[in-house]
Amino acid sequence: MAESPALLEAYRTIAGIFDTKTNLNATERQIIAMTNNRLNGCEYCMAAHTSIMQSLKVPDDVIESLRSGTPIADPKLEALRVFAEKVNLQRGWMEDGDIEALLAMGYTNATVLDVIVGTAYKVLSNYTNHIAETPLDDAFSKNEWHAEAENAS
Repeated sequence: MAESPALLEAYRTIAGIFDTKTNLNATERQIIAMTNNRLNGCEYCMAAHTSIMQSLKVPDDVIESLRSGTPIADPKLEALRVFAEKVNLQRGWMEDGDIEALLAMGYTNATVLDVIVGTAYKVLSNYTNHIAETPLDDAFSKNEWHAEAENAS
């Protein structure tokens, strides 16, 4: 990122906005980040964000669900995961009932849009790590993750 001042500034700005100006708590932000990391096949970000979630004391079962793409037991968090997944996979083209399902779990219209902010943030970091072939830092090696062929292609 350092080779492109524009990319570096964009990343820092959107990451800061995602962390401080959304209506999401830290766990919810990580659910959006990890969902995008997995779908985008970013091995570096999956390991790094797993470490972040562990430091936040997010339950292990939630972390494992995000790493594997399986349902989260908590219905509200699962609704957020599913919505973030649909935003990524459907490129923002939501189907009837997608937004309503998120709102029914207590989220707001702001949350719908905040998921887009998180998705954009992860596009910047995931794609940069793909292009740069960023090696995994030793600090994250215990949380190494490998993309499935379908996600990495």
